[in-house]
Amino acid sequence: MKIEKIKEERKNNKFVFLLKESNEAFVNAIRRLILEEVPTLAVEEISVKENNSALYDEMLALRLGLIPIKTDLKSYQLKDKCSCNGAGCAQCELKISLKIAKGGYVYAKDAKSADPKCTFVYDDMPIVKLLPKQKIDITMTAVLGRGKEHAKWAPGWAFYKQEPIVNLSKVKDPKKVMDNCKDGLFTLSNNKLSLVKEKVYDSNMLGFYSELDEGITIEYTDNFIFTLESWGQLSCKEILSYSADLLLEKTEELEKAI
Repeated sequence: MKIEKIKEERKNNKFVFLLKESNEAFVNAIRRLILEEVPTLAVEEISVKENNSALYDEMLALRLGLIPIKTDLKSYQLKDKCSCNGAGCAQCELKISLKIAKGGYVYAKDAKSADPKCTFVYDDMPIVKLLPKQKIDITMTAVLGRGKEHAKWAPGWAFYKQEPIVNLSKVKDPKKVMDNCKDGLFTLSNNKLSLVKEKVYDSNMLGFYSELDEGITIEYTDNFIFTLESWGQLSCKEILSYSADLLLEKTEELEKAI
């Protein structure tokens, strides 16, 4: 198996690579491990001391639970693997407080985490808007969890597709193709259509183009283009490394069982 990096966008938490000499079962196993097994921190419980905002307690808890939290996998354990046996301690729980008593928007950056390394990912994510004399005073408990338990613990989004090869021969109506080209895959010069190769992997309109003109044909190799988009709790590298370790661990468990 060979891996080639296609594109990395650190600001957008996005990583795209090409997987060669593999098969769909293996690629899908990695995808499922990322979505279902890689743990992250998320708010699981809230203790409400005061909340007279427009959002009732349950709705506020729902919003807080879905805000991604920067996760340090070296410092925290899943509750079922913690030495406290799930009772709750500093190794399996993170306390975050939110106390605001002034009108205006309340943002994720207003919350105070007991661990400065593990704060809400997006500072400017709005939580609620308070009117004058309204206030909220709550304490949140965040724990490690997996995406298979609830989507709030999913570290990101992962998907794959087969590597496409676009062939151009005698395009009958280049102008018609250009008029329908919305993703920059083609350029037109002197009534001749040219392919922008760096756009091929990003295009989701290849099938449409091949139906639009007989001079455009699409072939697919046995390689896979894998795209990973992190929600920000973990870097793409951390997510992939952890999923690879999980795959090895599960493989060893299966060998012992056999």
